Parts: sequence; C-alpha cells; structure tokens
Amino acid sequence: MKYALVNATLASLRKEPDRYSELVDENFYGRKVEILKDDALEWFFVKTEYRYTGYVHKSQLIIGERLLQMWDKYAKMIVIQAYADVLDQPKIQGFRITSLTRGALVAVLDYDEENGWVKIALCDGRNGYIKRGFLADYITDAFFIDNYYNRGTKETEDALRKSVVEAALSYLGTQYRWGGKSPLGIDCSGLCSVAYLLNGVIIYRDSAIMPGFPIHEVPYEAMKTADLLYFPGHIAMYIGEDRYVHATAKSGSDGVVINSLNPCDPDYREDLPEKITAVGSLFYSDGCE
Repeated sequence: MKYALVNATLASLRKEPDRYSELVDENFYGRKVEILKDDALEWFFVKTEYRYTGYVHKSQLIIGERLLQMWDKYAKMIVIQAYADVLDQPKIQGFRITSLTRGALVAVLDYDEENGWVKIALCDGRNGYIKRGFLADYITDAFFIDNYYNRGTKETEDALRKSVVEAALSYLGTQYRWGGKSPLGIDCSGLCSVAYLLNGVIIYRDSAIMPGFPIHEVPYEAMKTADLLYFPGHIAMYIGEDRYVHATAKSGSDGVVINSLNPCDPDYREDLPEKITAVGSLFYSDGCE
C-alpha cells in the first residue's frame, strides 16, 4: 500500500480526474490518504482515513516513505480555530508561511506556554509557529474506542454528546458548499461527519447509516443531543429542545442554521420533519440493543 499526506490547506476530492468535476469531499492538511490508483497524469485516486474515495490533484499531496515515517513519529495536535496562520517566528509580526483550517493536523515540536505559542512541523518538513489557543490534543479513533466503548460512563457519554454538538455549532453561518467540509463552506453530511471527526470519531461521510460505521438506528423517541436525523438526501444533528443544526442550500438559509421540529416555533421547517427516515446514534440508549 502507498500513502500520501495532504499538503494543501484543503485537498479537493473529485468524482473524476478533472478539476471541473464534481466536488465530493474535502480533506484537511496533514491527513493521511491511501493511494489506490495512479493512472492519470495529474491525479491520484485515493481513500481517506474515513474510507471515502475520490480523485485528488497531485499538487495537493506529498509522498515519500521517509517523510511519512517521520510524520507518524511526531505527536499531533488538531487545529480548532476556523482559520489559523502558521508564522515563521513566535510573534504576530512573523511572516505567514501558510494558513490552516479547523481539522488540520500539525506535528508538535515544542511549547512556549508563557507566551502562548507552539512550535510545529509541517508535513513538507518546514517548521513554524501557531497560537496555542488555536490547537487541541488530537484524539484518534482508536483512542476513542478504547476510552469510550471499553471504559465509557454516563458522564463520558454526556461530555462527548456536548462536545460533538459544540463542534457542529461552531460552523453556524458557514455557507453551503456541495462536498465542502470546512469553515469556507460545508454540506450537510460534511457538517455532521466533521463534528464527530473533531472528537475522534469516524462516521460515514454521506447522509446514510452504513454497516461498518458506528452510527446505528434508534427509535425517534430515544433521540438525544448529538444524534443524527436522516432524510432523503439530507442529514442533520439534533441539539436538544426540539431543535437541530444542519447545512442547507434552501434559499434564505444558504448554509449552517438551526431549525425546529416544533410547528409552533418560528424556525420550524415544515418540509423536513415529515420526511425523517431514521434517527442514528453513536450511543446505546435505554431500551436499544
């Protein structure tokens, strides 16, 4: 198997090896992808860590066995700021090397806690500095499984539900972008999947409950915060008190908004509640196996 690292602020995954082809997904800086095919002059056909596939332009990836080994060796942090500049020195007057979006991974070299900077390595070997408040510890899917599924408690479930909802709400006001998954633009399944990804959980990228991924169907009556509402071709996240957050292209919304399931509320959308096909949850609610 051959792997590469995303070496662009966002790597565009396209349906076909053509820059004008449909955007099916975006992947973040520093993320590893598996190269499945290299049969186009300028494109790789890749699979992401969350098992999504598409064509990525070679200019957005970096390959090299030694580089990948070095990258795997470093401790990682994840960017949680919507946009974060990487500077060549630990002061705001520094030269901007690049900018990263929420979800990007960086390798940690050193901390300057007193002044609030972290020295990082980029995946192409360059070093830079980023504000400590723009980063969080990187939680892997394996860490999540070990600490929640194997040793989880009611308290850890509640905390995780709250954190997932907060991650989704951090995109409020973001424009709708088909195939998007960043603060520059995001679609409905991108919003839900990235909210979980930021918490170390890999769920299916599209608006469906798929075997092999941790989301399972639960009764509507058992729905809790951070559970997912499925519609034909659409997905939303329940945030409590009859409300849900979603990315919608509906005229007048055009992005990430909150709507209500209650017909008495002013933000009720009458076209969606009647179309709910399933409720999905990462968690096992009372009465559900």
